[in-house]
Amino acid sequence: MSRRSGVLEFAVLGLLHDAPMHGYELRKRLNVLLGSFRAFSYGTLYPCLKSLVAQGFLVEDNPDVEYVPATALNGKRSKIVYRLSPEGKERFEELLADSGPDAWEDEHFGVHFAFFGQTDRAVRMRVLEGRRSRLEERLERMRSSIARTRERFDDYTLELQRHGLESVEREVRWLNELIETERANRTVRGGPSPASSSSDKTSDGRGQEIGSSDPPEPPYDRPGRSAQER
Repeated sequence: MSRRSGVLEFAVLGLLHDAPMHGYELRKRLNVLLGSFRAFSYGTLYPCLKSLVAQGFLVEDNPDVEYVPATALNGKRSKIVYRLSPEGKERFEELLADSGPDAWEDEHFGVHFAFFGQTDRAVRMRVLEGRRSRLEERLERMRSSIARTRERFDDYTLELQRHGLESVEREVRWLNELIETERANRTVRGGPSPASSSSDKTSDGRGQEIGSSDPPEPPYDRPGRSAQER
């Protein structure tokens, strides 16, 4: 399986994990959620869907409801609704837990980040730190390249290289902010995580938790920016 088809598989399983939908709706959701997938056509999406059905990850339903696609010139056709099978849910959880080097690459990282709301915090941290490490390596190569080629290129080419360098630097700063936010929310004042500490504390009878004079911190809300808005 190619890297691009693997990314599409992950995105399709992730979107269908929320709710079943037909191919036309699924393609629209891909375009909205994952900007880098805008170039994907029906000719790319439907073979992926058929492959996932053949592997047992998706199930096709043919409801009686009729669907008229926006590009149809005549007649109606029954829409096929795709939903995850139990094996498909397991496959999505497997992909969601992947925090290895593939998850740090440009396309894979964007899809992983899109589903961070469903991802375990430890996995999120590994993906973010891995992505930052990968970009820091890229920055080092870019700076070295600019230093070596400065005398051989005109001002416009050098400006283009500097523009690329600044884009990567901005993403590294963004990742630093995300990582610090994750770390700050992992533990509260050096104690257990917020999710577990709330059930461990007891009350003094006046509604005040023993051992804490401060109000609880607000729940963590992950940044709304997508990987494509960087």
